[in-house]
Amino acid sequence: MIINLLVGGPVCEWPEQLFEDQKAALWVGADRGALRLVKQGIKPALAIGDFDSSSPAERKLVFANSQQVVTAKAQKDDTDTELALKLIFKQFDCERINIYGATGGRLDHFLANLFCVLRPPFDQFLEKIYLYDRFNTVRFFKPGVHWLKKEEDKKYLAFIPLTAVKALELFDEKYRLSQTDFTHPISLASNEFIGETGKFSFSSGVVCVIQSKD
Repeated sequence: MIINLLVGGPVCEWPEQLFEDQKAALWVGADRGALRLVKQGIKPALAIGDFDSSSPAERKLVFANSQQVVTAKAQKDDTDTELALKLIFKQFDCERINIYGATGGRLDHFLANLFCVLRPPFDQFLEKIYLYDRFNTVRFFKPGVHWLKKEEDKKYLAFIPLTAVKALELFDEKYRLSQTDFTHPISLASNEFIGETGKFSFSSGVVCVIQSKD
């Protein structure tokens, strides 16, 4: 099962034609994301958040048009995105979660969405989590040998050790890398595919991979 999660980032950062082919998909909305889904004519399978930025009329609209609503306190340890992910992991047998609206706007929110995959319980599901915006696709990988498929509209490829990483190797990208250790996070930016696929491997740590376009 593939689940789409819309969170509250700026609408201008959404991928183009986000809902054109996905209105029938299973959607979850986190806080402002739930309201935006409802306004698109989508009834979320789950809406979650403190809804502190919503008016009474907007809250009523979300509650009336969501299959399930879970409210949270405004003062909490988890972000709305993290709360949504926890419930998704608990309630659905999902093979992949596509997150939209997680970038742009406030940098602290973006960094929270990026770094949450490094801690429990999110770390055990990190390879199922994808972040999308109009310029980027972000994925996360555990140690091993991995193959990437080039997205048709993307030109650039970046490898970002989010932790200490050992023996990172890029086999057939434009700029190759022999087994190299990294002791701290770094962005190996502006690489590119040579063909339609790319291979990389590493032996420990967490690596973020971004396909992007200008």
